[in-house]
Amino acid sequence: MKNPVLLSFFVLLLLLSCAKDDNPDNPPVPETIYFPPVSGTEWQGTTPASLGWNETALSNLYIYLQQKNTKAFIILKNGKIAAEKYFGTFTADSNWYWASAGKTMTGMLVGVAQQEGLLDINKKTSQYIGTGWTSLPLAKENLITVKHQLTMTSGLDDGVPDDFCTTPACLVYKADAGTRWAYHNAPYTLLDKVVENATGMTYNNYFQQKIRNKIGMNGLWLPSGYNNIYYSTPRSMARFGLLLLNKGKWDQTTILSDTNYFNTQVSTSQNLNLSYGYLTWLNGKASHMLPQSQLVFSGGIAPNAPADMYAAMGKNEQRIYVVPSQQVVVIRMGDPAGTPHLAVSGFDNEVWGYLKPVIGY
Repeated sequence: MKNPVLLSFFVLLLLLSCAKDDNPDNPPVPETIYFPPVSGTEWQGTTPASLGWNETALSNLYIYLQQKNTKAFIILKNGKIAAEKYFGTFTADSNWYWASAGKTMTGMLVGVAQQEGLLDINKKTSQYIGTGWTSLPLAKENLITVKHQLTMTSGLDDGVPDDFCTTPACLVYKADAGTRWAYHNAPYTLLDKVVENATGMTYNNYFQQKIRNKIGMNGLWLPSGYNNIYYSTPRSMARFGLLLLNKGKWDQTTILSDTNYFNTQVSTSQNLNLSYGYLTWLNGKASHMLPQSQLVFSGGIAPNAPADMYAAMGKNEQRIYVVPSQQVVVIRMGDPAGTPHLAVSGFDNEVWGYLKPVIGY
């Protein structure tokens, strides 16, 4: 090229291009997360092909899911629906139970109540539901705080005949609060009363005002024995997963502004079970414990899944998986995928074994 000015111009373009691609101080800007409108049924989608995903692997995933009694399966990428599959007679308008996946919603709602100054998770539980809520001596009962309920470290005996039972006779001493981790449903369930007494509202009404209605969910907490179980459509479950992905903020509406609380909810919250936050399961930790066991297992709960995944997980494989590094939310509703029918199961590692070649992380 004989024109030196033109040559210099092309050299400058080349240098700028290299700087943009290679300079670590100029990383690529992540894609903005999309949020569906709060009202109506509109929800933008994208295609696996446009994302560079493996569509053959996706077909294999669907075959596996059908074999595992799945009713609904959704993958969100940057908030948009990248895959959505329903099995049998189940549809997008069908409602299903969340089981213990609803615990993670309770965890967030407690954080909302705290940010409003209505409760303090470091205060003893009896301050909100009165003394004598257990059969423990008062000194031992007063060791139990709301935070112990959030982290499954109440010290109450989970080996009682019915670990859902919330009467004082069922809540007996096993260890001092904070010294033993055990997946125990009754202390968790009593968080409903903590929230109700702290807010002066029914649990359903407070949840609807502070979370459900603000992000466009449907659904309801319904009593089941001692427990309360959430029922909704799969897309409503996906909406909550999207709220988790965006750290408690729905588009321009902040649901949970306490970033310290949210970060602890999705991080190790105590040193007994490294894979547990505030009523939320965590992957990629050095060790984990499981429901109905005091054994400590090495590694994460789902080695096939990305290490930064955290999850709302319920009986019979009701799941919300959130992966910030991939900007992905995965929803599964259905009947039991196998045995045992616990909040955490081999299904988690299996399904991510199928998801990994789809997404290609």
